[in-house]
Amino acid sequence: MPKILLSAALLAALASCQTATAPTTPTAPPAPTLGTTLPPPANALTAEGARAAVGRYLQGQPNAARYVLDSASVVDVDTHWQVLVPRTDWAKRMLNKAAFEVEKSTGAVSVRPVK
Repeated sequence: MPKILLSAALLAALASCQTATAPTTPTAPPAPTLGTTLPPPANALTAEGARAAVGRYLQGQPNAARYVLDSASVVDVDTHWQVLVPRTDWAKRMLNKAAFEVEKSTGAVSVRPVK
């Protein structure tokens, strides 16, 4: 009988040491939709910087393997860069590239509709 009481006391002591809150696990942010902007990690003053910013943006996307970043074209448009990235799943389609806009001063990447 004393062993049962000792075991119960030990279990009660151990239970009081544990925290009441459950550990939290970080969750991935929701996938952005057209026209949304992600926080930038760095500026994009050059075309290579814009391509790198889009690459960082695409790494967080679930379908990142479908983009061919090596074949991306970058166009200088005043205060931002327009980056057109081919997609492998859009092969033989008339508009086979996804469009992104990268702010030069901040490096913020926005998804743009392709027209």
